Amino acid sequence: MKIRCLLAVLLLFCAVMPAYPIQPSETPSNVVLIGWDGAQLNHVKECLGRGELPNIKKLSEEGAFVEIDVQGHQTETEPGFAQILTGYDDEVSGVITNDRYTCIPKGYTVFERIEDHFGKDNIVTVGLFSKGHRFKSDTPDKPYYNAAKSADVFRNGLGEDEDVAAQAKKMLARYKDRPFFFFVQFADADRKGHSKGENSVEYNDALITYDKLTGDIINELKKLGIYDKTIIYVTADHGFDEGSCGHSYAPYVFMSTNDPRGIRQGFQADVTPTVLDRMGIDTGKINPPLYGKPLTK
Repeated sequence: MKIRCLLAVLLLFCAVMPAYPIQPSETPSNVVLIGWDGAQLNHVKECLGRGELPNIKKLSEEGAFVEIDVQGHQTETEPGFAQILTGYDDEVSGVITNDRYTCIPKGYTVFERIEDHFGKDNIVTVGLFSKGHRFKSDTPDKPYYNAAKSADVFRNGLGEDEDVAAQAKKMLARYKDRPFFFFVQFADADRKGHSKGENSVEYNDALITYDKLTGDIINELKKLGIYDKTIIYVTADHGFDEGSCGHSYAPYVFMSTNDPRGIRQGFQADVTPTVLDRMGIDTGKINPPLYGKPLTK
């Protein structure tokens, strides 16, 4: 009788418990990766010193602020973000310069790695980009053709950074109840750097706006009650030549994060391994081997 009662209780328990496609031990942390296009390391440090980037300051106090160096490609937007989003240099990604590129091989972007590991129904991947011409995905010869097909949401050419942030908040509200990976790209500091120069008021103001919009995303995560289970990484594709309107040699950028594990100084190729590792993916089993290592190791 006792055994029959116990079995009945177990059956009732199984009937009322929800079915989780991912076992609790496999459930990843949510990750939001934010790209500050053209954010020069030294200028970001100067802004921090003047108290102009309060959201990055607070984020870094929860985790870390470290220097990141760019290697393996020219300091331009397309190869920079290609390395951030794949973990490979231009020989593997096929993205050599802003004007010389092939399609990133199928399965090589962070969006595809995450979808392949967890299964498309078990996780949400979102890419939101200010620039359209740097994240081309419309035909099979464009860099992000495969990534756009894999991601649940892939929207490039959104324009103003404020519109990008608004879309990010909308998507976070939509997917708050599911594990997710978001990539969000802001671009106005790059535009202002090219038109007015790295030492201009306009460039400085654009960095301040980057910080404000990053704070808007953080506040949305808190409002939705999911900030405590979301890791945020903020980094850049390239910097700017000091006082210049260009970035022909600008390999010094940064990473700011609330990751409580703490991260070390590293390289741009370490970004994808860090994201994958934080989501519970064994980066040592990826083929071809990633060029970088998780910044937490």
